[in-house]
Amino acid sequence: MSALRTPRSSGKVRPARLTDLAALGELSRLCQSDSADTRSLGLPVNGPPIGVFSLFRLPLGAFRPNDLMFVYEEEGRIAGLVRVEREAVRDEWTIVELDAVGMADAGDIRYRLIQQLLREGAKRAAARFHVACADADGNIELLMQAGFMRYGEEHVLFRAVDRDLPEPWPEQRAVGCRIRPTTSLDALPLSRLYSQATPAPVARLEAFRLADWERQGTHWRVPRSSLTPILRFADVEGFVQASADGGKDGTLLDGFVQIGVAKEDQPHYLKIVARPEIDEVGDVGFRPRGHRRANLARRRPPS
Repeated sequence: MSALRTPRSSGKVRPARLTDLAALGELSRLCQSDSADTRSLGLPVNGPPIGVFSLFRLPLGAFRPNDLMFVYEEEGRIAGLVRVEREAVRDEWTIVELDAVGMADAGDIRYRLIQQLLREGAKRAAARFHVACADADGNIELLMQAGFMRYGEEHVLFRAVDRDLPEPWPEQRAVGCRIRPTTSLDALPLSRLYSQATPAPVARLEAFRLADWERQGTHWRVPRSSLTPILRFADVEGFVQASADGGKDGTLLDGFVQIGVAKEDQPHYLKIVARPEIDEVGDVGFRPRGHRRANLARRRPPS
């Protein structure tokens, strides 16, 4: 049994300000460079280190209105940051970056940042907190001490850049395979498909509602992935494949694919959900690259 952490650091946690921009950029860069005296959640992307400030291109201007950022300041120096994305429709908060420098104090700094975030969420009636992180640098232990529960593990795949994309299907071939764009009328069939493809404990924890499945557009995040909160999409599209027999009511779906077209030089995104008996991927050239992400959630205690 582990004891609750007693913070040793003497600094203070406060909301980020525009004047912190340069210091936060350097902090984020250091924490994504795998330095021995820094800690971060880890980013599930390839290539050179990508921190929040290179990922979002001046993020204090690119943040959505609901996003929050807190920093840890000690003796006039920024030593930690936490950034959270607040879902505009669902009362759910997602931690997308949690960084600290200083090998001896990094754990305490990040713990204090999380505690500040939880207090802020309690004041604003957040129903659920979610975070995805690499199983390294004490991330899991730190978050579980703060009351989070680990509920899943995700493997992030990528398509090698030196492999050519296949030719796009003509519309007639897609129609012949029963593939079409999603509409709001697909909410119930999509909910059923998700429940078939997702373990029941995970489905209960994520608690997607029919209204969530009805939403379409750039900020549509159902189903959840550890990648979507750290990316900014210019466009998001969804397609479904109807079952050949249609099921009892003619609405049965074999699979669903969500495509996110990224802004600037960020990676594009593909999420596939299919019934267990369907071969949803086949030979499309995706390969694992060691990006294994643990998903954790924390519900608001009942009042």
